[in-house]
Amino acid sequence: MSIKIVDDFNFKGKRVLLRVDFNVPISKNRVTDDTRIKRALKTIRKIIDAGGRLVVMSHLGRPKGNIVKEYMMDPVGERLSTLLKHPVKKLTDSIGGEVEKAVAAMKDRDVILLENLRFHPGEKANDEGFAKDLAKLGDIYINDAFGTTHRAHASISGICKFIENKGMGYLIQKELENLSKAISNPSLPFLAILGGAKVSGKIDLINNISNKVDQILIGGGMMFTFLKANGYEIGNSLLEEDKLDLAKKLLDEIGNKLVIPTDVKIVDSIDNPDSLRIVKIEDMLSDVIGIDIGSETIKAFESKILKAKTVLFNGPMGIFEKSSYAEGTIKILEAIARAKCVSIIGGGDSAAAANKFGFENVFTHISTGGGASLEFLSGKPLPGIESLKSED
Repeated sequence: MSIKIVDDFNFKGKRVLLRVDFNVPISKNRVTDDTRIKRALKTIRKIIDAGGRLVVMSHLGRPKGNIVKEYMMDPVGERLSTLLKHPVKKLTDSIGGEVEKAVAAMKDRDVILLENLRFHPGEKANDEGFAKDLAKLGDIYINDAFGTTHRAHASISGICKFIENKGMGYLIQKELENLSKAISNPSLPFLAILGGAKVSGKIDLINNISNKVDQILIGGGMMFTFLKANGYEIGNSLLEEDKLDLAKKLLDEIGNKLVIPTDVKIVDSIDNPDSLRIVKIEDMLSDVIGIDIGSETIKAFESKILKAKTVLFNGPMGIFEKSSYAEGTIKILEAIARAKCVSIIGGGDSAAAANKFGFENVFTHISTGGGASLEFLSGKPLPGIESLKSED
């Protein structure tokens, strides 16, 4: 089974239905962060320059199957047109007679943007009828929305039953190449740094990479479940009580690879950064909240990172959104940037932190998909990728 890429197609005179992830922030009818739009431009330009008739589709926000004015795609169309320096015609729906008529009237190099797919409940429900109606609009289907490939939605997987000519865009191709490289053939030593709020979200990832990595550094809110499982006091810190047995099992089975913090930053309350101090994990108090890894742990993690040849970073070390609690995450990002290694940042909050602190162009690869990259790295099949496979 193989998947075609953009370069395999002749787009001249063809209607090309392109699924992108233009789920971008909008304020006062303007796109406030166009990063996701920019990442799709390479594929878009390829299709237009080849003489394709491009029909772009995306979701925006969570309108729950209703038409919601604040989630209309008009600002997205305007921004796309500006970035492309090419006219983009935005339609008022994504399926139906008027849409089909507009698409039928397209000429080579024309660009149409459909209205928000999620205005139809059939999108998230992966409704066959909705998928079939979308498929009528294209001769070729290209998926370049990596961030939604873990969703079995109509425009992601359902549509592939009704369009024979299908493939992936440059963005997905780059994601799969880089993420695959990190887990299938990493240069050693291979170090994984896992943070974020919950152990439960990282279990499959830990299981999938535990026999490939040399060590797994644990931080973020999830560290407190491991610390509790090890018998330490964690005060009022984040705890997944129902995952304590699982954390103990992991510590028993691969404890030699798991590196748990030796000190943590604590506060009396999240809203009181002035109370911040650092304590050894054995000196943790019962009435405080842990919010970041401590300075001793930062130094230990930095030392390991600088010796690594491959680093996978998935999940911040603390509450990085608040500047007072961001040091651990920043120091780890700085260490990865200094290391002479292949560096993969695994989407979601990790990518948000890398972008926030100015590391956008420093690492080998920053994934655009939070849940999608996590599921791929965890070894799970992605519906949006599986549906693109064909026999030839």
